[in-house]
Amino acid sequence: MNQTTPRLVPAFLGCLLLLNLAQAAFTELLYDEAYYWYYAQNISWGYFDHPPMVAWMIALGSNLIPGELGVRVVSVLMGIGTLFLLWLLIDAPGKRENPARVLLWFLSITLLHAYGFLSLPDTPLLFFTALFLLAYRYFLRSPGMVPAVGLGLVMAALMYSKYHAALVILFVLLSNLKLLRSGYAWLALAVSLLAYFPHLYWLYEQEFVSVRYHLFERPNQPYSFSKFTAGYFLNLIALFGLTFPWAYLSLWKYRPTDTFRRSLKFVAWGIFLFFLFSSFQRRIQTQWLIAACIPMAVLVGETLLTHPATGKWVARASIANIAVLLFLRIGLAYEPLFPVPFEAHGNKAWVASLQEVADGNPVVFENSYRQASMYRFYSGETAFSLNNAYYRKNQYSIDDSEARVQGRRVFFVRVIDRETPYYYTDQAGEKKYGTFLDPFNSYRKLEAGTRPENAYRPGDTGTFWLYNPYARPVPLAGLKFGIALMDPYKETQSIVGVRPDDTNSLPEILAPADSVSFRFRYQDHKGEAPTYIRAVTGVPGLVFGLNGNSQKVDR
Repeated sequence: MNQTTPRLVPAFLGCLLLLNLAQAAFTELLYDEAYYWYYAQNISWGYFDHPPMVAWMIALGSNLIPGELGVRVVSVLMGIGTLFLLWLLIDAPGKRENPARVLLWFLSITLLHAYGFLSLPDTPLLFFTALFLLAYRYFLRSPGMVPAVGLGLVMAALMYSKYHAALVILFVLLSNLKLLRSGYAWLALAVSLLAYFPHLYWLYEQEFVSVRYHLFERPNQPYSFSKFTAGYFLNLIALFGLTFPWAYLSLWKYRPTDTFRRSLKFVAWGIFLFFLFSSFQRRIQTQWLIAACIPMAVLVGETLLTHPATGKWVARASIANIAVLLFLRIGLAYEPLFPVPFEAHGNKAWVASLQEVADGNPVVFENSYRQASMYRFYSGETAFSLNNAYYRKNQYSIDDSEARVQGRRVFFVRVIDRETPYYYTDQAGEKKYGTFLDPFNSYRKLEAGTRPENAYRPGDTGTFWLYNPYARPVPLAGLKFGIALMDPYKETQSIVGVRPDDTNSLPEILAPADSVSFRFRYQDHKGEAPTYIRAVTGVPGLVFGLNGNSQKVDR
C-alpha cells in the first residue's frame, strides 16, 4: 500500500502545533505542572512520585524559553509527535484517500487535547507508547539486532515516563508469548534494563521510596461503589466523550488479523480490565487509563476506514466533541469563558498577594506541595511544603528544600486558618491567614520507629528509637514524640504523645548519623483501635511530622 503522507496531514499537524503553542503560552500552570517544574530545578534520575522524564522535558524547555511556554514547549512537540505516530500506526485501506476521517477522530479524543500541551507525566507516556508500538511493529516485520536495540531504548524511555508504562509492555508480551523464545527480544529487554539502571539505582539509594509509597504507604478510603467502580466507568466515558459508544463497540468487534494488531487489542483490554479490578480497592483516576488511548486510537481509526457507516456517526460525534473541547481550551486561557472555577486561573494573583505579605521571607505551606511549587514558580522566592502526620510524603520530604528555610524567619501558612494580622487573597478572593515564625525549625527528616512493631495497649511498654540523618546535630530538648494511630486505609486518626519513662534520660543533642532510643509507657487513647501506627516527632507549635513508616498492628 502506498504510504505517502497526504498533504492534509502536515497541514493539520502544523495548525494544531500553532494552537497548542498559543495555548501553552497563555494558560497559567496547573498545580501539578508547577510541582513537576519544581522537580526540574534539581535534575535527577528519579523523584518521589514519578520517574524523571517529565522533569527532563521541563528543564530542557525552560532553559530555552522563559515562563509557561518554556515549561510546556517540549510537551507541545511531543503531543504533535504522538498524533503523527498514530497516523503511521494505522495501516488500513483508504487511509490516504480519507485522511480527514482519521484526523477528525484523533482530534476528538479528550485527553489527547490536554496532553498535547500540558507538561504532565502522561504526555511522554502517550508519545513513547505510540513510539514503542511502532518500534514493536518494525521489530516483528524485521527482527534483528538494530531493531532489538531500538525497541529496548524505547521501552526504557517509556518506563522513564511513568510507572504505568509497565502495563503496556506486559500486555504486549502476553499477546505474543513466542517472544520468550526470541533471542532478539531478550536483547531488547537487556538494553532496556541497562538504560533504565540509573533510575533503578536511584530507587535503591532512596530505599525504594516511590515503590513503597505507591504500593504500601498511599492513603486510601473505604470502598464506595459510586466513587470507585461507578467512577471508573465514568472515566471510560470521559476518555472519548461523545464518541465513546462507537469507540468501545469497535474494540469489542475488532478482530486482529496479525500479531501486531493482536497486541493493540491486548493492551487496550488489559489496561481497562486491570483498572476495573483495581476499582474494587481504590478510586481510579482518569489519567491512569490514558495509555489505552493509543491502541484504541489505532484500532478505532482502522474501523472507521473499513466501515464507512460507523465512520459517519463517529465523524458527527467527533465534531461535537471538538467544539466542546475548543470552548474549554479557550476558557483555560480566558477565565470568564470557563464554566466553573479551575486551578489554572488566578495563580499569578494569589502569589502576588502572598508575596507582598511575606515581604521577601520564605513561605512555608503546611501540607501543600502544590501551593509551595506554584508560589516558587510565579514569585521566584523560596518556598517549602511542611508535611505533617495527617498528610503524605512528597518530593519536599526527600530533597534538600527543608535546609533552605531551617533557622530562618518564614511566613507560615497553616492548613486550618487562624485569624492573624497577616493575610493574603487566595484564588477564590477569600482571606487566607498566616503568621511569621522566627526562627523556623522542623527536623522532618528525622527517622523514627518503635520496637516491638505491633499494637500498644494502654499500660504497655515499648521502645521508641530516633536516627539523625542530618549533617548537623539536632537538639532533643525541644522535641516531642508520639505515635500516630491510623485506620485500615492508613489515614491518621489521632496522635498519642509518648515520653521517656523514669529509667531513661535523653542526651541534649543527637549527633549526625547517630541514634538514640528510650523506653515509654503507652497511654490510653480515645477512639477505635488502630490498624496501623507510625512513630512521629515534632517541635512545639507544629503538628507532628511523617518520620516513621507505617507499622501493621499485631492483634
